[in-house]
This record gives sequence, structure tokens and C-alpha cells, in this order.
Amino acid sequence: MEHDALDAGEARYELVISVDARGSGQYSDAEKPLMRRQIYEVLETAFAQAGVGRNAVHLEDRGDGVLISVPGRIAVARLLGLWMTELHEKLRLDNRRERRPLGLRVAMHVGPVRHDSEGICGDAVNLACGLADSSVARHLLEREQADLVLAVSESLYREVVAPGGKFIDPDRFAPARITLKGGEVTAWFQLPGRPAPALGQPTAPGISTTAASGSPAADEEEDGYEDGDGDAAYRAGRDMNVFRDTTFERSVHIGHNIGTDRRKD
Repeated sequence: MEHDALDAGEARYELVISVDARGSGQYSDAEKPLMRRQIYEVLETAFAQAGVGRNAVHLEDRGDGVLISVPGRIAVARLLGLWMTELHEKLRLDNRRERRPLGLRVAMHVGPVRHDSEGICGDAVNLACGLADSSVARHLLEREQADLVLAVSESLYREVVAPGGKFIDPDRFAPARITLKGGEVTAWFQLPGRPAPALGQPTAPGISTTAASGSPAADEEEDGYEDGDGDAAYRAGRDMNVFRDTTFERSVHIGHNIGTDRRKD
């Protein structure tokens, strides 16, 4: 996409798509060009199959990923539906013959985007990138050994996903409350081709169930997730106590008393 001087710095509402590769740091220098080539091949094939011209979108290289903005004249539902379906199918087929299967985290959000000669910027860009890099997206991709995870913003889910449409099934998305640099947000996650992923329901505002990579709580265990030893790890709440490798040398009472009967046995 080309933008003349009159457009420089003017915000326009566009779909922002952030694409990140899984475990890019684990690729050797010799392997990284192959990884990058596969990213571009699956993206461009999906654009072609979805009937979206490559020159109709803005695309920036991010080394181990790609940042894309799509102008408003192209229906968002086409990218969320047909394009994502084609992207997943191409990636799934390619990974069958790859020694190191490529995993992608894709995030989408619609908002005001500013273009200049160097690329794009704005809060909408920051949000899309934050969703793709979130701990929930990373964890899902690893836990499920999936080829692809999709994250969409709350507004995009409400306005485009929830009504449904061709190749868009809102029942296959699950919400999570996550913490990004700009604060806490609710995002919706999908593993294409699979049922809605198992995630804790978002809590009331101000209480985060998950933590973004790099945030103070990023290294804490999440409810129901595995700890470093492969065992289930939980946070104990008011009606839950968790004991591990504990020996009680006398009778103990665990929990809280209900009622006023305090007779001894």
C-alpha cells in the first residue's frame, strides 16, 4: 500500500494483524531464513485463496513475524473467516513435512492506525502486538501443540465474531483477562479447527487471571496450569486449600466453620 504526503500521520480505522513465530530463538542462524520463508509462503497463499491482493495490504517484516494492516474497504469478516481458514490449512499441510513444525500466534484488532514512510503505529497496533505476544497465546500454542492460535480483541469479538458468519464460529472462542503494558484487557482466543480452548473465565475488572509476558506476574503459575515438574499447580482461594508433600502430626481442621454448633465429638 502506498500513502502520499497528504495522508501522512492521519489516522484511519484498519484491521491490524500481528503474526509471531513460536520459539524463534530456538532456530539457528541457518534455520531462520527457512522459517521466515515459510511464514511468508503461508501468509501469501492465504491472501491469494481469500481473494485479497498482496498489494492491497500493508505488510511490515518483524524478523520472526509480520505486522499487517488491512484497509477498511476489505471486509474484516473475510480475514477472520476465510483468510484464517486458509492460513491454518496451508500451515497444517506444510508442517507435515517440516522437521521443525512452524507455530504461529496471530492477533487481530480494528482501530485507528497512522501510516508514515517507515510503517504504522498507534494504540491499535500496540494492542494487536500485545495480544499475539501474551502469555495466554504462548501457553495455548505450547500446551496444545497446535499449529496456530488466534487472539482477537474484545471489541472485534463483539462486533464481528459474536454475530457469526461464514467460517466464523463464536462458540469456538474462549475469553481470558490479560495484562498488557497499557493495562488489563479481555481478549478472545481460538485454536482453529478445534473446540473452544479451556481457559479460566475473566474476572471482575482489576483482577487478572493471566499475565502477559514480561509483566510482574508473568512467572507466576496460572490456575489449573502445570508447574515446572509437570504437576498441576493452583492458587488457593477462600474455599480451596492446596497441600503438597505435607505431613500432619496431629488432627487438624481444614476449612471454615458453618453454623453455631460447637459441640465436641
